[in-house]
Amino acid sequence: MPVLPVYFSRANSAARWKRIAMNVSAYNASIRNIAIIAHVDHGKTTLVDAMFRQSGVFREGQVVDERIMDNMELERERGITIAAKNCAVIWKGVKINIIDTPGHSDFGGEVERALSMVSGAILLVDASEGPLPQTRFVLKKTLEAGLRVIVVINKIDRKDARPQEVLNEIYDLFIDLGANEEQLEFPVLYAIGREGIAMPDPDTPGADLSPLFDAVCNELPGPSHDPDEPFQMLVSDIDYSDYLGRLAVGRIAHGAVRLRESFVRVSEDGRQIPAKISKLQVYSGLRLTEAEEVGPGEIVVLAGMDEVCIGDTICTRDTPRVLPRIQVDAPTVSMYFGINSSPLAGTEGGIVQSRKIRERLMKESMRNVAIQVEDSSDKDSFIVKGRGEFQMAILIEQMRREGFELSVGRPQVIMREENGRFLEPVEHLLVDCDDVFLGVVTEKLSQRKGRMTGLVNNGAGRVRLEFSIPSRGLIGFRDEFLTDTKGTGIMNSYLAGYEEYRGDFPTRFTGSLVADRSGRAVAYAIYNLEPRGVMFIVPNDPVYEGLIVGEHNRENDIDVNPAKEKKLTNLRAAGKDENIILTPIRPMTLERALQFAADDELVEVTPLSIRLRKAELSAQKRHQLAGKKNK
Repeated sequence: MPVLPVYFSRANSAARWKRIAMNVSAYNASIRNIAIIAHVDHGKTTLVDAMFRQSGVFREGQVVDERIMDNMELERERGITIAAKNCAVIWKGVKINIIDTPGHSDFGGEVERALSMVSGAILLVDASEGPLPQTRFVLKKTLEAGLRVIVVINKIDRKDARPQEVLNEIYDLFIDLGANEEQLEFPVLYAIGREGIAMPDPDTPGADLSPLFDAVCNELPGPSHDPDEPFQMLVSDIDYSDYLGRLAVGRIAHGAVRLRESFVRVSEDGRQIPAKISKLQVYSGLRLTEAEEVGPGEIVVLAGMDEVCIGDTICTRDTPRVLPRIQVDAPTVSMYFGINSSPLAGTEGGIVQSRKIRERLMKESMRNVAIQVEDSSDKDSFIVKGRGEFQMAILIEQMRREGFELSVGRPQVIMREENGRFLEPVEHLLVDCDDVFLGVVTEKLSQRKGRMTGLVNNGAGRVRLEFSIPSRGLIGFRDEFLTDTKGTGIMNSYLAGYEEYRGDFPTRFTGSLVADRSGRAVAYAIYNLEPRGVMFIVPNDPVYEGLIVGEHNRENDIDVNPAKEKKLTNLRAAGKDENIILTPIRPMTLERALQFAADDELVEVTPLSIRLRKAELSAQKRHQLAGKKNK
C-alpha cells in the first residue's frame, strides 16, 4: 500500500480510507517534501545549515551565519526553534522541500501543522542522550500521519556516544508507538551535523551528506495525487507581507494552480468564499520565487485572500471538495491577559489599549493553531489557551518587544469533567541529574503529586528518573529544580493524557513583600527589609501601592515601605552613619515572574520592565477580602 499524505490519514472511516487509497494513482517523482523532527538541541537546525551548504544554495566562499533557519530574535537568543519554517534545496534534479520543526512539546501545534505538508520525515536523535520525551512526542505525530521515517543518529563524535544502544532504544520507541511494518523498516544513518557528514556505518568515516540526500530521494516517496482530481490545497500555514497582505501556505493535494486563476476558499463553517490568486510563489533555498503555474505535490505560497485561515481548503468553483482540517491536541494551560492597570501604565510602552492587545492575540491564534483566545467577562481582559507555560512566555516576550504593555496572570491548567469526575492533564516527566540530587528531586516531585515510574542508574554518577505528574505540578518547578541540582539537571516532559484529580498541594511556601505606598525605593529602606526576605528592587526603582518588592521568608504577605528614608537630625558623631551595602538581586525574568506569581498576583509586562504586583492594588481592599475569606 502506498504511503498516503497526512490529510488522508486523518479520515475517520475505513470506507473513506479505502476509497482514497484507490484514487491515489500517481506520485510526483521530482519533489520530496520532508520534515526534520527531533528533541530540543539534537541538531536539527545545524544539519539543515550543512544541507544548504552542500546542495549549492550558497556560492563558494559566501559568508553565512550559523543556524540560518532560526531567523527570529528569540530563537537565536534561546538556541531553540520556535516556529516551523520552510526552505528548499535541489539534489540530482530532485527538489527537496524541507520543514524545520520545533522540538519542544509546547510548540506541538507547529509540528502538527508542518506534518500536514510532507510525505516523509527525518528523525534526528542524539547519539548519547537517545530518544527523549519530545522525541516521543514528534515521532508519535509522524507515525499517526502515516509517514515514512529516516532515522539519523547525530553527534556520533561525542565521547559518550553509544549509537548501537540508541538504535535499540529507537526500535523500542517505534514499537511502543505502534509503528506498522513498513515504518519499522526505516533506514538508519549516522551523522556529525556540525561537520556536515553522514554515513551508513558509524565505523566507516564519511565525507559529506550525500548518503542523506540519496536516502531522502530513494527511501521517501514523492507526494501522491490523483491526476483525475481537480485542484485542492489545504492551508497549513499563514504568513504576512506588507505589500501582498495575508499569504496562504500549503501543499497542492491534486491538480495544478495558475496565477490569476479564480477559486473558492471553504472556511471552517463550510462557507464557499470566492478567491483569486494574485501572486504565486514557491520556495527556492531560503527565498521565495514567483511562478506562473505549479503542479501537484509542491508547497506553494498564495496571495490574494485576506481572511484565509489555517485549515481552510482552496479548490475549484465547479467541484468544491473539502479536505479534512488540521487537527491538533487540545490546549492544557490557560492564562489571563489584560491591560496594564498599574499607576505606571503607559510610561514605558506605546501600545496599551485592550483593543490592540485583542487584535494581536487574535492574529497569533490565526497563525498558530495551538493558541485559542476567548473574551472574558471583563472587556479589558482575555483568556488565552495553549500547550504550556513556555509557549505562553514566548508569546508574551514577543508582544513586549513589539511595544505592548499588559498584565498577565499565573498559568492555570485546564480541567475536564467526564461523568461527574474532574480530570486533569498529566505529564510524563523525564529527569536526568547527578545521583547526589536523587533524594531532593524525588522529594520535591512527590510533594507535587508526582509518581515515580522508572529509575535507571548506570553507575556513571548520573541517574535518569521517570515520573507521572500533573501538569500543574510542573508550573513554577523548573527554577526550583535547577537550584536544587545546582544547574546540572535536565528536565523534559510531554502530555501523557488525562487522569482523575490527584488532590491539592502547596505551590509556594513563601509570601510576598508588598509596597504600601508610591514613591522611589531607598537604599536605607531596602537594607532594613533584607532580613525579611529576598528583594526584587534596587534603589531609585519606582514603587506603588500593591507592587511586590520581594519574597517574604514566611508564608504570609506583609505590607512594607521601601521608600522610607532615614530620619535626619542636626547631631553628628564619628561612626554614627553606617555604610549601606545591599545584597545584589537576581534580575527578574519573565519565566521567573510567571513561576513566582500566586493566584492573586499579576505580572506587569512592559518593553523595559517586568514587575510583580497584586491583582488588587489597594491594601485596605485586600485586607477586607482576606477577612471575608477567613470567615
